[in-house]
Amino acid sequence: MSCTAHTRVLENTMLTITRAIRILIDESTERDGDLELRDGVVSTGRTHTEPGEILDASGCVVTPGLVNAHHHLLQSAFRTLPGTRGVAMRDWLPTMAAAYARAGVDAGLAYAAASVGVAEGLLCGVTTVADHHLTWPSADHSGTNQNSGSQNSGSQKITSQTNASDSVAIATATADAARALGGRLVFVRGSARDDAQEAAASAEAIVRALLPRTGDGMLQLAVGPAGVHSDSRETFELLAEVAEKYGLQRRTQANEQVDVAIALEKYGRRPLDLLEDWGWLQPGVTLAHLCDVTGDEIRRLAASGITATHAPGCDLPMGWGIAPVAALRAAGITVGLGTSGGGSNDAGHLLADARLAMQVAPLVGPPISARGVLGMAMAGSSAGLGRTELGNLRAGSAADLCVWDVSGIADAGVADPVAGLLWANPGRRPRHVVVAGQVVVRDYTLVNDDEHDLVARLKARVPLAE
Repeated sequence: MSCTAHTRVLENTMLTITRAIRILIDESTERDGDLELRDGVVSTGRTHTEPGEILDASGCVVTPGLVNAHHHLLQSAFRTLPGTRGVAMRDWLPTMAAAYARAGVDAGLAYAAASVGVAEGLLCGVTTVADHHLTWPSADHSGTNQNSGSQNSGSQKITSQTNASDSVAIATATADAARALGGRLVFVRGSARDDAQEAAASAEAIVRALLPRTGDGMLQLAVGPAGVHSDSRETFELLAEVAEKYGLQRRTQANEQVDVAIALEKYGRRPLDLLEDWGWLQPGVTLAHLCDVTGDEIRRLAASGITATHAPGCDLPMGWGIAPVAALRAAGITVGLGTSGGGSNDAGHLLADARLAMQVAPLVGPPISARGVLGMAMAGSSAGLGRTELGNLRAGSAADLCVWDVSGIADAGVADPVAGLLWANPGRRPRHVVVAGQVVVRDYTLVNDDEHDLVARLKARVPLAE
């Protein structure tokens, strides 16, 4: 049974976006004028009936909602911690682990952190976020996990004192947080040095508990070990079995520089060699990062049918490498975009990371156009989720979109308003955001909660003094 959900259906609801100066349908198609949304999807044409609610987009560019293909929402509670900026991975991991141990990983923390992370994304135009959750509660909070995944930040190993109900509670809390705010969530049951059998049992328990909630397209489930540097062949194989049984997408991280170094040290082989042997170079798998890849490896990846996720806002400032995105795309690999988590990228601003991706691309290959990078943040990311209804505004697709005001001083003199979304105004935020035909951000403000209340709740759970 598949957890790749369909578009949310909201009967007898209608929203019309009017007078946009540009509507980006997809990476290569755009027009101006109006856009009609009906029952949670993009309408096939004007129906000549009552327009329902109208959002005036005068002076604005309309784009599909952005899809953050790689995040770690829990890390939204642990940003800019002392000892985590500009340090080696071996130092970063135990510092993050110690912070997790002090806070205590449970459903309450997951809800508070996910609320902040999803809200931040919505306010920055992210309508779908894939949360690769790697940190689970344990009786052992020593925080000494040195060889765990680069985004694991010291995930504590599940022990006999941690049963599947704990992980179900965390997954449910994360899903509840996203739904309350009106955002789409892909919850990825991750693993980082967890016991393989326990991880698989936990993943299956999460799927069974949350599968009934996936039918409207607001929630999707997936599985994903942190990487070959932290997880065993058995973990990869058992989680693949869960994915096959329930029709889930698979996701993991590969070929950041530390990943390559640890794989060579542990196995005498590079990560992609191991992933191929372990059955993870095939369609339905997405690999995040891919900073240190050779030309031969790129050709092998293209032949395998995997998709990729670029995370420059994590890899560049932490010194973990730069993915050769242009070469990956030229080989025929679909590349999405992700922010990664707050422990390595302290912002969940995917558009800002799209701008960064565009700016640094010439350092490792030919330039990538603004539209090309926007395509990565939209359809590129959604393709890796198996969600072709997301990331575009073609008729029948999900009614997820952003309305970007380009009439202000930061856009003065901009000849191409679509390219200007990235080239101008690095901190740009959308005026309005719509998910499944529902306005969730209106005039730069959350509709379903107050952002200051969300901040206060997180501070109460994880005081900054920690």
